[in-house]
Amino acid sequence: MWRATILTLFPEMFPGPLGLSLAGDALKRGVWNLETRQIREHGIGRHRAVDDTPAGGGPGMVMRADVLCAALDAAFAPDDPRPRFLTSPRGAPLTQARVRGLAQGPGAIILCARFEGVDERIVVARGLEEVSIGDYILSGGEIAAMALVDSCVRLIPGVMGEEASGSEESFENGLLEYPQYTRPREFEGLEIPPVLLGGDHGAIARWRREQALATTRRRRPDLLPSSETPPGSQPRR
Repeated sequence: MWRATILTLFPEMFPGPLGLSLAGDALKRGVWNLETRQIREHGIGRHRAVDDTPAGGGPGMVMRADVLCAALDAAFAPDDPRPRFLTSPRGAPLTQARVRGLAQGPGAIILCARFEGVDERIVVARGLEEVSIGDYILSGGEIAAMALVDSCVRLIPGVMGEEASGSEESFENGLLEYPQYTRPREFEGLEIPPVLLGGDHGAIARWRREQALATTRRRRPDLLPSSETPPGSQPRR
């Protein structure tokens, strides 16, 4: 069973969206497991402090290495094979390839940072992999943790209704997904492309490939090999 363990100051945020729709149904059926751990249980002193002022000065507070190590050590056994993540805007971008690999593994342990971040020594001492879901800042790591878990859970066998649903989406084949249509045939003067209604599966496959390439060239040229990138396109940073 795929298992997710989330270490957070706000366990009440979970399961949140993970308890609904496909992920929620699979959670209820026991296809995967979600556990939350309250970091503050390992806090210091009467007030269970989890943070302190930054060494060298500066604004905000930093989460303590000793507190986080204690929380992590209580969350998994020494032989737990699951990768350990820290949600962080400076982390490596979470990609579909990474997600697919994680979905085939035993699960994930995710530490959700707050305040100005965490003492760097926790990353080294517990071998955390920093991961980012985008070039922006959130109030804490919980939403990023939900995104990581949801992206993995939906790929676990038995979660999605059709296995093909996960293989023809954006990023799965290196391209953004082709446009999708359904009834009605005409909507506010806009019609479904005739090729999709002709029943020629070869022509449909070619059209979808062409549309996926065109959309990727237009919106994310950085995903394409240099030979496919139009002149003047600037890779996305």
